[in-house]
Amino acid sequence: MTKRMIIMLVSVGLLFGAIFGFQLFKARMIKQFMAANTAPPVTVTTMKAGLQPWQRELTSVGSVRAVRGVDVTTEIAGLVRSVAFTSGDAVDAGQVLVQLNADADAAQLRALQAAAELSATVYERDKAQFEIQAISQAALDGDAADLKSKQALAAEQAAIIQKKTIRAPFAGRLGITTVNPGQYLNPGDKIATLQAIDPVYIDFSLPQQQISKVAVGQKVSAAVDAYPGRTFAGKITAIDPKVDPSTRNVQVEARFGNPGHELLSGMFASITVESGGAQPYLTLPQTAVSFNPYGETVYIVEEGKGRDGKPLFTAKQSFVKSGETRGDQVTILSGVKEGDVVVTSGQLKLRNGSEVIVNNAVPPHNDPAPKPVDE
Repeated sequence: MTKRMIIMLVSVGLLFGAIFGFQLFKARMIKQFMAANTAPPVTVTTMKAGLQPWQRELTSVGSVRAVRGVDVTTEIAGLVRSVAFTSGDAVDAGQVLVQLNADADAAQLRALQAAAELSATVYERDKAQFEIQAISQAALDGDAADLKSKQALAAEQAAIIQKKTIRAPFAGRLGITTVNPGQYLNPGDKIATLQAIDPVYIDFSLPQQQISKVAVGQKVSAAVDAYPGRTFAGKITAIDPKVDPSTRNVQVEARFGNPGHELLSGMFASITVESGGAQPYLTLPQTAVSFNPYGETVYIVEEGKGRDGKPLFTAKQSFVKSGETRGDQVTILSGVKEGDVVVTSGQLKLRNGSEVIVNNAVPPHNDPAPKPVDE
């Protein structure tokens, strides 16, 4: 029995030893297999973070307005005798535009002038009579009042005739007209629009939080869709003293020279206001920053050595705080130091500690003022 017990115990020990050894061998082989099947390196583009001069800018949209602009109308009704301009003409201040028929008014003016002359003659004669006490002071005063009344009626009729000669109130360029000779015009009927468009104003609005960053005389640039790639320089001339309570915006007026008459009244314009001087900021392409609900992150490439002694590049995730943007660039306020090598594209496949291969053959765009390109 003792011998059998010893043989049984030895057999059980050998069995458990074989099972334990097999488990150790399996774990070792699994470990070697996993080590041999690590994720392959990820190809990324990188750039070295550096300081760049950054001009802070305020942007808005506005509308072009002529420095002077009116719709020329008639103050008095009448029949058009002649039109002294054509659509699109440049006119001077006081230039005749339309002449209304004033024949009956001129005849009535001559009658009133004749009555005023007669009253003047009667007044002078009665003055001589008053000096010799032939008439009373009341009669002389009546003659003086009658003379002034007749002169006022003649002046009124002369003013009516003047109103039938419609002139340009200021120098500018006329718009399209549909008025023709023989047409009857009522008071207020539009004859043509008159716009003085050199210089012009552009009105735009800014949020109340930005009021402290603008002042009269500050430089402004404008761009319009009609002239892609061009900017027009101007300066702020007025800031409205009232903030709109419905939008909490303040209206700003800027003046722009327009010698070529490219800017027309009513045009839509994109406004850029330079605020303060240029300051150095750490900038990166916007593609380098991952915007997530839990924060903004970038990947910084760190250089080390692999097991074989060769250089090994790994990506380390870093939380950052971004600031203003311009074109393809964004300012980095914290989380990245000057000189750090930052992943600019390919970070969607990265994890913290991932091995990377740097290939900057096709870097992402990093233009502070990109322009559309027709292909």
